[in-house]
Amino acid sequence: MNLRYRFACYGTLLTCMILFGWIRFKERAMPLERDEGEYAYMGQLMLQGIPPYKIAANMKLPGTYAAYSAIMAVFGESASGIHLGMIVVTSLSGVLIFLLGRYLWTPLAGTISGCAYLLLAIRPAVLGIVAHATHFIMLAALAGTLLLLYAIDRKKSSFFFTSGLFFGIAFLMKQPGIFFAIFGACYWLWSERKDAFSLRSLAVRGGVFAAGVVLPYVLTCLLLLHAGVFSNFWFWTWTYAREYSSMVTWSQTWNDRLKPGLPWVFRPFAFWELAVLGLAAPLWSRYARVRGGFVAGFLVTSCLAVIPGLYFRSHYFILMLPAGALCIGIALECAQRELRERWNVRLAIVPVLYFAIIYVLAVRGLWRDSFHLDPNALNDKIYAAGFVQAVSVADFIKSRSAPQDEIGILGSEPEICFYAHRRCATSFLYVYPLMERQRFAAAMQDQMKRELQAEHPRFLVVVDNWSSWNWASTIKENRPFLDWAWDFAHYGYELVDQVTIPAGSNIPSLWGDRPRFYVFQRKD
Repeated sequence: MNLRYRFACYGTLLTCMILFGWIRFKERAMPLERDEGEYAYMGQLMLQGIPPYKIAANMKLPGTYAAYSAIMAVFGESASGIHLGMIVVTSLSGVLIFLLGRYLWTPLAGTISGCAYLLLAIRPAVLGIVAHATHFIMLAALAGTLLLLYAIDRKKSSFFFTSGLFFGIAFLMKQPGIFFAIFGACYWLWSERKDAFSLRSLAVRGGVFAAGVVLPYVLTCLLLLHAGVFSNFWFWTWTYAREYSSMVTWSQTWNDRLKPGLPWVFRPFAFWELAVLGLAAPLWSRYARVRGGFVAGFLVTSCLAVIPGLYFRSHYFILMLPAGALCIGIALECAQRELRERWNVRLAIVPVLYFAIIYVLAVRGLWRDSFHLDPNALNDKIYAAGFVQAVSVADFIKSRSAPQDEIGILGSEPEICFYAHRRCATSFLYVYPLMERQRFAAAMQDQMKRELQAEHPRFLVVVDNWSSWNWASTIKENRPFLDWAWDFAHYGYELVDQVTIPAGSNIPSLWGDRPRFYVFQRKD
């Protein structure tokens, strides 16, 4: 393999990393959305020495909170700082996919896979420009997968342990990450069938791998137990999480999520056609059969990781992108080999040229549709949910309050507390659980009432926006709580600001003619 070929592969990957890094840098000031606001606020509290689940909680495991705190420690506590950190995260994921493709097949397959991932992982249709937990899951899972391949080939226990450690971190980022650890264990056992092995060596390797997987979670439990918040942690991440994952049926998810969303998720279609071709490559290429089990297993695992809860939100599909990108890489590698061996050496360039053409067209389409916009306009195009206006609400509160003042938020906008650098008066980052048909909802409503009445925060933000409550299907049974929230804001408080949310005239609201942020200040 000549040096020019290698440099062409490395240079192409580096060019794509620079291109998409520049796009992310251009949009770095895009206002945070709700999930980002949750992670940022919790990470901010961790930087202040406050453990997760103490004064604020949600059902996600704390790995992404810790990742956000690390990013903000380096790049600053701002939306721009968080999105600068995402340039590092997604670029490293692209490099790991390149290394996987090169290790499994060739530098060409690795380059195509890495470049495909960098494009697919920035698409607004999967909310790829946003710093969701799925990006962090995949970074850790890809590192664990690459180390597992090294461990299988080299038979070194240290590699097995480190691989398990990264899989354990993937789980700590968010619960679906556990699927990749299961895949790692299954693929290792499947690969051992080809070699003569002793039960002792199998037990040792399996033991150190399992120890690596469970260590991050065990250490987390011990730290939270020491901090005195283990009961809250267990309730939110297991007890309530199980309740949450059982509320949606297949018929609901098909009509509400998959049917309208899938056509947008799996674009550009030409990329996914290549991915299907790569998945089927063992059927038409002998070269692909050696690693066919790995590719199929990795793709099945990625699909399973998207399924829990049946919610199928757009950013969940980021978990499928590395497997899809690897399938694209092997499709073009095998197509090139088949043309070279069966037809003509000169024809071998055709698959690469085809990929280059559809790649350039896809980048051009992304720029034309989305990335020519400024950060605020891009946020409104993707969401139109008031995230731009939340910045001005937070700035207003910050300018009229002291650092020790608290904010009560009747809605699901934790990003306001993050921007304002003020603590939330309640432990609920979202009011969604309070609106759901689940057995803890009534108790959660009572708890939020008690916390607001006890703290009597300096500022109260009432979010009159359906997307911040998700009350549409349960409004009748929750109307007493909603009425209480509006009445509480008018008892001992005065309205000092209101910001209209440009969400369209068809978006329902409860207390006005259109969605708004209502900001109330306590009468002192």
